[in-house]
Amino acid sequence: MINQQLNIYGKTILTTPITEGIKYAGSKLKILPYIVEILSDLKDVKNVLDGFSGSTRVSQAFAQLGYNTTSSDISMWSEVFATCYLQSNKSNEFYQKIIDHLNGLKGYDGWYTKHYGAELSGTKRPFQAKNTRKLDAIRDEIENLNLEWEDKCVILTSLIYALDSVDSTLGHYVSYLLEWSPRSYNNMVLKIPTRFKNSGRHEVIRGDIFETISDKKFDLTYFDPPYGSNNEKMPPSRVRYASYYHIWTTVIKHDKPVVFGKVNRREDSRDQVSASVFEEFRKDKNGSFIAMQALRKLIQETKSRYILLSYSSGGRATRQELNDIISESGKLLKAVEIDYKKNVMANMRWTNEWINGDGKHQEYLFLMEKNDQNNSLPN
Repeated sequence: MINQQLNIYGKTILTTPITEGIKYAGSKLKILPYIVEILSDLKDVKNVLDGFSGSTRVSQAFAQLGYNTTSSDISMWSEVFATCYLQSNKSNEFYQKIIDHLNGLKGYDGWYTKHYGAELSGTKRPFQAKNTRKLDAIRDEIENLNLEWEDKCVILTSLIYALDSVDSTLGHYVSYLLEWSPRSYNNMVLKIPTRFKNSGRHEVIRGDIFETISDKKFDLTYFDPPYGSNNEKMPPSRVRYASYYHIWTTVIKHDKPVVFGKVNRREDSRDQVSASVFEEFRKDKNGSFIAMQALRKLIQETKSRYILLSYSSGGRATRQELNDIISESGKLLKAVEIDYKKNVMANMRWTNEWINGDGKHQEYLFLMEKNDQNNSLPN
């Protein structure tokens, strides 16, 4: 296993790998060192699942630490990122030639410029028109290249990172800044994602998490579901978590879909279409949050010796509720509370009114061992 070192007591500990990702509401960048520290204390862990992989920072870290990693998420952009880092195997020289070709294209007015680009004095959009013109040219050309899927994922990841570096948003695409952000004035330039040598057996799955766990076993599973907020007044029409990144879905599909609303969201990103049970804010007939019942079912049905559960203080459950859910299926081995100032993305999901009123954002990690010892994979 790589990324190891000895501490002053001679104990082998894991060091936190370097990862990449878009600006993302659920980013685990800050919590990664704590996840890695917990992994250092576990023995006989070889096969791991990142169950809600999102920007894939945790999946990237697992793979670099030498684990056989399964990265699973319902979003197409997460699948693309995971494929780029876990399954692409061609040289940087191969991809650099493609990227140089794409960077050299002359931009033009196309579908993306019409819907997401604007001149400096025009209606505010997520990107300045000079960059959406490049996007129009580059995205059309990617289709013309007829790349293999793994190679296409590397190039699409490069394109999304390039766009993410010149946007004029808070990191999501359901509203835009009133004034152009300083980075939006930069010219969009594609760069090769910082991939790493993969030594394990990795799998990338796009689909419902319950389908992912239905016929697979793992030594350790990491879950960070998109919990619903604590705001009791949150209306049924609220923007769903997946809708924050509708543009990335369109860039990947390149299907130039029917759009709606002021920010030109995809038709299939409407709340009624893209809702996740883990975001459900309502209660069932017994007065229990539907999202927490889904979490209870998920933990019960996951075939894994260890489950590491991440939870943020803006979610639906109390620590006691989570403890009860964990106790029903196994034994709580460790509970870690991480207290740090909210990062720039936190205000997308929570406000001070919903948290503790002190402006702090608490993150929790719960490590449990399931009761059924047959959950662990054979060597």
